Amino acid sequence: MIPDNRGYFGDYGGRFVPETLIPALDELVTAYTEAKTDASFMSEFNLLCHEYAGRPTAFYFAEQLTNSLEELRFISNVRTWRIRVLTRSIMRWGRDCLRNGWAKKGLLPKPGQGNTELLWQRSAPTLGLKCVIYMGSDDIQRQALNVSRMKLMGAEVVPVTTGSRTLKDAINEAIRDWVTNVETTYYIIGSVVGPHPYPMMVRDFQSVIGMETKAQMMGKCGRLPDYIVACVGGGSNSVGMFHPFIDDKNVRLIGVEAAGKGIETEKHAAALITGTIGVLHGAKSYLLQDQNGQIKDTYSISAGLDYPVLARNTVISKI
Repeated sequence: MIPDNRGYFGDYGGRFVPETLIPALDELVTAYTEAKTDASFMSEFNLLCHEYAGRPTAFYFAEQLTNSLEELRFISNVRTWRIRVLTRSIMRWGRDCLRNGWAKKGLLPKPGQGNTELLWQRSAPTLGLKCVIYMGSDDIQRQALNVSRMKLMGAEVVPVTTGSRTLKDAINEAIRDWVTNVETTYYIIGSVVGPHPYPMMVRDFQSVIGMETKAQMMGKCGRLPDYIVACVGGGSNSVGMFHPFIDDKNVRLIGVEAAGKGIETEKHAAALITGTIGVLHGAKSYLLQDQNGQIKDTYSISAGLDYPVLARNTVISKI
């Protein structure tokens, strides 16, 4: 799905931000639109994916998991589940930051798990930028290894101790910093959230995992998969995997939300199943909120899956 000129994916998306951010968002839309049609930019981007990020990544048969699921007989009339796994590595955002004469000083990423932030931090010195990473204090503990690697490479990691101390609150603080310092900083996000054009950009760059899966599945198996299952939190994993398969009618796309300790317990992050339409972090979507529109606390043992909003331009099969 392509967003309209207001950044809406159907009924969802858009821009709900302070007017001080509109020029920066317009500037980003222009730069990204130009970059997508710039052959030299795309050539450089593809080279970086291959030589710097190690793409494409390995595609292998998960034999033990297949055998375990075979025992459970999840699918009637199917004798085996042949499950293949694409290991995930990410190269995104390229050199958009320096196009059109932009001259800002810093990056403001916000991580849930911290995987993409490692690449941003690795790229920041090359681009002459300082990298300040906002991260919920609970996620810092859960992802201690990634945090230590960020710091080792020179990032400033700012713990966020407000609210649920997770992804939602890290985004809050990063956006506050961006609003205050919009003239000197770039805001970067690895989740399919926020105002247009961020969801579209994350989807486009993250789709590398779906495109590689599609090509490798055809190359090794001679057919497309029957099912693709992906976790849904901030949405980058699911939208990246699903997007190249949207027009393939025989491929069923299944998004799995964090049920936590159970949907009935309030200790979960299932925005699609129990959420209602609202606005958070600059976009309209399904979110977990109370009757007064206040965002509910969420729960998941996974960093990144405890986000209270369903990324609206992912494809979800409700099961």
